[in-house]
Amino acid sequence: MKKVFIFLTLTFVLQSCKNEKQKSTENKSTKSQKTEQINTPVNQSPESTEGKKNPSDFVPEGYVINKYEGGISAAGWDEIKGDLNKDGLEDVVLIIKGTDKSKIIQDENRGKLDRNRRGIIVLLNKGNYYELASKNYSCFSSENEDGGVYFAPELNVSIEKGNLHINYGHGRYGNWSYTFRYQNGDMELIGYDSYSSRGPVPQYEVSINFLTKKKLTKDNLNKDDDGNNYEVNYKDTWETIKVNKIIKLSEIEDFDGFYF
Repeated sequence: MKKVFIFLTLTFVLQSCKNEKQKSTENKSTKSQKTEQINTPVNQSPESTEGKKNPSDFVPEGYVINKYEGGISAAGWDEIKGDLNKDGLEDVVLIIKGTDKSKIIQDENRGKLDRNRRGIIVLLNKGNYYELASKNYSCFSSENEDGGVYFAPELNVSIEKGNLHINYGHGRYGNWSYTFRYQNGDMELIGYDSYSSRGPVPQYEVSINFLTKKKLTKDNLNKDDDGNNYEVNYKDTWETIKVNKIIKLSEIEDFDGFYF
């Protein structure tokens, strides 16, 4: 009877030690998980913390690179390159397009049209990987939108002198463009330019510098001339504008109608 009592006592002690060891391990694991959660920003995702070797790796699910075969280069929009942060390396800009099949329609006059919207991804070259500078997945309308009486404006994107230029061309009726610079962790709008014409006759020109807060309007005083020998006569008007904050590329919902 005494031996049985001793055996039961030893069993109880061993089991208690085992439970205490397991409880200690669980506490350490829980503490480690809490520390990891505290050190990780709430809105941070693997895309924002890790660089990727290929620009195409940044294209989100449900989108493809919009390969435009004219305007910029024969290779298309997947070849937009230039130094945006003055480090001597070629950065990359991608124009992407949605692939939602429900947005592909059948027009009675133009046939099959892909009305999926387009977006932009700006990547900084870090040598052996790329880092996201800015993204906006749906800020541009489809290239197949209906231009009404006229053709739809043509989107053109380029990098010049360290700045990103987004331009809409409307043929003989004018154009408007936006200039972005990489600063404060995003592409910020620093300039806006527009040109309006009626056929070959210039009407207005507007140029805004959001850094100096200056706006120049050039009004052609002979804009109503219909003859072939018209003479441009601009009247320049300068004014100071109010800028509450610099607009970021990632914040623009729709470039359609985004005028100043």
